[in-house]
Amino acid sequence: MHPAAKFNVDSAYEYIKKQVALGPRVPNTEPHRKAAEMFLAMLERFGWQVQAQDFEAVAYNKTILRSRNIIATYNPEAKRRILLAAHWDTRPYADMDPDTTRRREPILGANDGGSGVGVLLEVARAIGMQQYDSLKINHIGIDIILFDSEDYGPPEDEQQNAFKPDAWCLGSQYWAKNKHRENYAAYYGILLDMVGAHNARFLLEGHSMEYAPSVVKKVWDTANQLGFGKYFVYQTTSSLIDDHLYINQLAGIPTINIIQYENSFGDFWHTHRDNMDIISKETLYAVGTTLLQVLYNENAAAVEP
Repeated sequence: MHPAAKFNVDSAYEYIKKQVALGPRVPNTEPHRKAAEMFLAMLERFGWQVQAQDFEAVAYNKTILRSRNIIATYNPEAKRRILLAAHWDTRPYADMDPDTTRRREPILGANDGGSGVGVLLEVARAIGMQQYDSLKINHIGIDIILFDSEDYGPPEDEQQNAFKPDAWCLGSQYWAKNKHRENYAAYYGILLDMVGAHNARFLLEGHSMEYAPSVVKKVWDTANQLGFGKYFVYQTTSSLIDDHLYINQLAGIPTINIIQYENSFGDFWHTHRDNMDIISKETLYAVGTTLLQVLYNENAAAVEP
């Protein structure tokens, strides 16, 4: 296995704290606007080409969401590309909170939104700021997309709308139909969603196994070789509606989802408990180190005879 650059988990954790400190990043709010500007500035500082894909999304309740997909590109000339993604917006409702009086308040989304972004920002920093030629990624291209308006689906108590198929993941749906570059294609994609909780277990999600089983195997095998088997578990779980579904179905890029789901998303999901207290540096380290290793292995394989 080709050694990768070190994943700095303290940095990833701080990137999550910075998001949470802004407050809930719900579309059409000031914290949402500030977060987008922060991501663009950070990714540019890390040496990536950055752009914002601005669009208006129509929510399930007809609310017009002023939205921004944040896109960062590394090695833009490379033909062989890997897509990394996470959603950066947060849930406008704590519709699963035990306190029924607070279920229409937005959540901080440290894990659901914040964690995937925090990991990808540190991956971007580690790759973009790497000073050693022997560890540079220079034979493949990488695109990071932070999708907006993923979590503005109907509240749990509106049962008549609860399972409306395309009410979620509005940013990835928009991007898949309006890619940031004409004829854009990637070898495969990896989505991160809720990857920071204590003792998280990432199972083999159904749509990932349907559309990209070889990518699942690549990532889970790498994680287990690195000693992260307690996080990356060879056990199947349900097919979930998430951004990767639309990347697979609309964009035609085989994409997997690293997500915590085992009969449920955890007792903090869509509640006010989704704050920094549930974030684990150990979990972040396992995910981030695995992701960097996968990328460096791809780069090395691209030049091997």
